[in-house]
Amino acid sequence: MCSARLSGCVRQWAHEDPVNDLEHFVAAAPGRIRGAVDASATARGLFATDASNYRHVPAVVVTPLDVDDLVATIALCREHNLAVTLRGGGTSIAGNATGSGVVIDTSRHLHRILAIDPVARTATVEPGVVLDRINEAVAVHGLVVGPDPSTHARCTIGGMIANNACGAHSMSAGRTDDCVRSLDVLLYDGTRFRVSKSDPAVDPTVDPNAAGAAVVARVHALATEHEELLRTAFPQFPRRVSGYALDALLPGRGFDLVRALVGTEGTLVTVLEATIDLVPLPAAKALVVAGFVDDLAAADAVPALLELHPAAVEGVDRELVDTFIRAQTNAAAPPELPPGQGWLLVETVGADADQARMRADEVIGALTKTAGYLGAVVHTEPAAQRAMWAIREKGAGLATRLPDGSEAWPGWEDAAVPPANLGAYLRDFRALQQRTGIRGVTYGHFGDGCIHTRLAFDLSSPEGVKRFRSFVEEAADIVVRHGGSLSGEHGDGQARSELLTKMYPPAVIALFAEFKAIFDPLGRMNPGIVVYPRPIDTDLRVGPRSRSDDGNVRPLAAGNVSEGRRGSRPAGLAFAYQADHGDFERAVRRCVGVGACRNQRGGVMCPSYRVTHDELHSTRGRAHLLHEMIKGDVITDGWRSTEVRDALDLCLGCKGCKSDCPVGVDVAAYKSEFLHQHYRNRLRPASHYSMGNLPLLARVASLAPRFANALLDRRAILVAARKLGGIDPRRTLPHFADETFTRWFGKRTFRLGTAGPNVVLWPDTFTNHFTPSAGRAAVAVLESAGVHVTLPLKPVCCGLTWISTGQLSMARRVLLRTLTTMSGFVGDESFVVGLEPSCVSALRSDLPELLPDHPVAAWLSTHVLTFAEALERFAPSDWGPRVEGSALVQTHCHQHATLGTAADQAVMRRVGIDASTLDAGCCGMAGNFGFERSHYDTSIAVGELGVLPAVRAAGADTTILADGFSCRMQIEQATDRRAVHLAELIAASLD
Repeated sequence: MCSARLSGCVRQWAHEDPVNDLEHFVAAAPGRIRGAVDASATARGLFATDASNYRHVPAVVVTPLDVDDLVATIALCREHNLAVTLRGGGTSIAGNATGSGVVIDTSRHLHRILAIDPVARTATVEPGVVLDRINEAVAVHGLVVGPDPSTHARCTIGGMIANNACGAHSMSAGRTDDCVRSLDVLLYDGTRFRVSKSDPAVDPTVDPNAAGAAVVARVHALATEHEELLRTAFPQFPRRVSGYALDALLPGRGFDLVRALVGTEGTLVTVLEATIDLVPLPAAKALVVAGFVDDLAAADAVPALLELHPAAVEGVDRELVDTFIRAQTNAAAPPELPPGQGWLLVETVGADADQARMRADEVIGALTKTAGYLGAVVHTEPAAQRAMWAIREKGAGLATRLPDGSEAWPGWEDAAVPPANLGAYLRDFRALQQRTGIRGVTYGHFGDGCIHTRLAFDLSSPEGVKRFRSFVEEAADIVVRHGGSLSGEHGDGQARSELLTKMYPPAVIALFAEFKAIFDPLGRMNPGIVVYPRPIDTDLRVGPRSRSDDGNVRPLAAGNVSEGRRGSRPAGLAFAYQADHGDFERAVRRCVGVGACRNQRGGVMCPSYRVTHDELHSTRGRAHLLHEMIKGDVITDGWRSTEVRDALDLCLGCKGCKSDCPVGVDVAAYKSEFLHQHYRNRLRPASHYSMGNLPLLARVASLAPRFANALLDRRAILVAARKLGGIDPRRTLPHFADETFTRWFGKRTFRLGTAGPNVVLWPDTFTNHFTPSAGRAAVAVLESAGVHVTLPLKPVCCGLTWISTGQLSMARRVLLRTLTTMSGFVGDESFVVGLEPSCVSALRSDLPELLPDHPVAAWLSTHVLTFAEALERFAPSDWGPRVEGSALVQTHCHQHATLGTAADQAVMRRVGIDASTLDAGCCGMAGNFGFERSHYDTSIAVGELGVLPAVRAAGADTTILADGFSCRMQIEQATDRRAVHLAELIAASLD
């Protein structure tokens, strides 16, 4: 038994400031720890939060280089009496990956796959390896890791072990504690030993002096002494994750210490290595999507389905589906859903497609006998199945904003009940929502009785926090009344540890403390979690005092904006942030930490993170630092912050996060705002002047383009230009066209007799001054489709180069002049066609944010089309020159983020192009970014992640298509291929 003195010690360390000897720790670290030891404001701000509601600013962040370095880090923490919080992907929504002592990031370097045994079906890995990387490595053997949480693209195996992660297929493939075969663990006191299911831990009767033998003996004695309590006090159903799984220590369960350690949330041991069991990949799958009158009826149908042993049964409600569909910019909508307000996604597997389909039909047969069932569709194609699963996988992010824009938060996130009780539990939970007026989105693992919710708690006022606490306490009572668990897969963390007294009797709570004391008598491992917990309503990252008392709220009102039409734009801010009610802090809060930006495959977000693997350069990291800038207690310089400036330095401004982040975090816009405020009335980097003022410089050069090109061809002048302009010397500067597109157009013979629609072709800087061939081709193609083309009578500009460099006052002035020029074209039937995707994106998304109340801006933003969209809208049904041939398409990042590619795909099909669109991310040029000094290496590294190798691998007869000027430049300068605009490819086939 734990002595009273020892229990008091644990309680004491759980609540007092754990930083006891930080200065000496940092001083001693260089000689002891080879990885980074960072106590800077940047590191502390980056790791102050995870994906939960909680914030704990660490004293120092350590990123060990390998397992030995991790062991050395724990040793140094012990010598200086510092608390330890281990962190993987930082996707915890319970608040168990933040701490105010030493936070150890295992994801940066500890990600080796040490061994794969396809015969034994095991993999031995380090704790920081991402689940998807393991699955990629073992897929060649027809194997996969059983648990599959929705964060599989970025969660680490160490985090899965800490939280006992489950996922959609846990009802068939098991939880993490089912698949962990052995663990190499380290105690805070330095004891290191391996514990195994096949050879239960360390046998003290064989070698009582072995490392860990004394610990195992004490655990064995504890289990023996309290055997009756372990048999009776622990709910028995698959999704019970809350508390320590001490019932795994029962003799009848083989004294399974591995299972007891999984799910302990880093409060007992440090996992150095894990051997995990693998399961065979199913030969064939079918997905039944069944519609119900509501999700309550869907929950009622679950017990009948479980008798058929499906691989997965997931539930979603109407709000989540509608939110998902609204969020789609670049991707097609999910396959058609059957009618309903709630749906079940039921996966069946089989030895072949016929067997999987047969089992799907059996599911439908069972559903027809359930109340509230409205119909079902079966998807057998993998692409359709992936599209449906995307709704569930993105739920945690999508659900953070309700359809009316309200913010929704975790807090009662993943409670679970026995599946037979699911419908009754949900009805009681809905009654609580109706009584309290707290709305939310519901989805989850219905087959396991595990429900996820995001709820519109008001965490910004004392009254709202009181309601939050009251709601969660009542919800805990409801789930316990239905025989459930407070947590069904994410662990207790700070979100639920305090509530464990509702689920377990006092004797079990005391037993948890004794169990922890065996492994961590000083309470240094993730203190305040599970044992002697922190209150659920403290340490909220968005709380009543979300802004500091010392005036650091000033970042939201740094100076007055007087240029141009301010309209409804908040004083001091350049952008209106209309979707966030004009609140920059609310816009930044869109990042809730789910970590989708840490994905390594597919999409555009986040290119610089994919190169550096540094949290600093992730969308989440940048948003977190902006949030810390607003709070003002860690990053104290507001808009003048060098920490935020440096974090944003490698942001390419690709806008990938605007579409790929499930919550639409737009770091490119935040970067522009920050640079605008940071350099207000200050000298800017040279590239801001050279690249930002490119439209003006190009207009000057167009007066004598050959002379300008001749000057740039002289080495001395070129070197000087690069140096003065802040341009990397390895970049080739594009030459100016001998004749601008607008000059060519003005010399054309005016064409009469066109009865078709009229469009204004936007002469952007890049087309006009560098590649007028694309403009000439576009005119030819549009006119071949019966479209009458005209140009603005005066120069116009979307302001993109000034926006990307944060010169937003200048961008606004340029846009105001442009809108005056365009005012004569305003009309419902008038449309503007842009050839440069980034310019169309700026007009469609940035213009209304800079000039929110300007009527011409409102018209232009809704009446500007891409080249392909214009053909889709205006070309007659019998139009369609035959291009034939194959093409490799690189979509401009801004088009991916804000415009979509559906029209491009349709036009290419129409003219016979066999198009393969890359899903390889950004090309790396990203406008001015790839030209700027110090960015060249990152620019090329981003391109080498996918785009450039794919271009080099393309056959000689494959056309490289890239509508973006910067994409074409990167491809031309980094490969031996030349890319063309879609208009050029089609024009070449015209008669």
